[in-house]
Amino acid sequence: MKNSLLIVDDVEINRAILAEAFKGEYDIIEAANGVEAVKALKNCPNVSAVLLDLVMPEMDGMGVLREMNKTGDIFRIPVFIVTSADDEETFEDAYGMGAVDVISKPFIHHFLKCRVANIIELYRHRNNLETTVNEQLARLNSMNRSMVETLASVIEFRNCESGGHVKRISHITALLMTAISEMYPEYYCPKEMIDRVSMAAILHDVGKISIPDVILNKPAKLTHEEFEIMKQHTVKGCEILSNIPSEMMDKEVYDLCFDICRHHHERWDGGGYPDGLKGDDISVYAQAVAVADVYDALTSPRVYKAAYPHEKAVEMIFDGECGCFNPKILKAFEMIAGKVKK
Repeated sequence: MKNSLLIVDDVEINRAILAEAFKGEYDIIEAANGVEAVKALKNCPNVSAVLLDLVMPEMDGMGVLREMNKTGDIFRIPVFIVTSADDEETFEDAYGMGAVDVISKPFIHHFLKCRVANIIELYRHRNNLETTVNEQLARLNSMNRSMVETLASVIEFRNCESGGHVKRISHITALLMTAISEMYPEYYCPKEMIDRVSMAAILHDVGKISIPDVILNKPAKLTHEEFEIMKQHTVKGCEILSNIPSEMMDKEVYDLCFDICRHHHERWDGGGYPDGLKGDDISVYAQAVAVADVYDALTSPRVYKAAYPHEKAVEMIFDGECGCFNPKILKAFEMIAGKVKK
């Protein structure tokens, strides 16, 4: 199959001249304005390059560039501005929106064809490389998740309440981190990072496998001494993680697991454990998992208590009955609370 070339110009003779220059080498698609061009890009996924006029009715060339930025087409399809104008400011704007070259009229066919062919080949190699990298990342993420879920499954043998708990924590953390990221620029995380955080959240309680059964599954309130032992699950979990060979887990995922495992019981006012961290000395990831963990613990039955209703659990969290949390994290939790209701 030949590469397709999209020629966008409101003047028919200009389109004909360009089509003639590339005849036989590309399948030619023509558009008389920006609206037709956007439609052609949507309907023809194999477009290899766009030759774009700037001054057109209905939608001009800058409008086409804006639309291509919205859809992401600008990152995989090179756009050449073909014009007789000489407006440096306009050209700068076009380059800023992703155009790769400006071709001034009149042009020499041979040089035009070489410039277009070279850029198409460059984009083809880049797109293939990005595809390969994305496939490798997908395989790596799959391996990371398998490792994390395998470790988390060990907890189920010690504490029957934790199996579903870790999966719900992962889900709630993803929802909460997405809301936090959207609401607060200082806490922004791309989706890929949110996926890693929600994966790492699965291991927040892995250290509980080191806690004696008599304490872990005690159907009554823990004594002071027993609670001090229970608190060690944060530190013990990090010791377990530190014994994982580095080649078995991506470093970024490992660092997130370590941070969340150790700090998901820290509190905004410094009243948590094990390190007594305060405020944003606690990572936003550990803060998000902390809220998710408390909510799911409240709304799930335990050997020592019945499950609280959703509304009561949310009220207890906001009233400070479960410790002090970042007001911004609580505001984000309020936004997604309806989505986590059991």
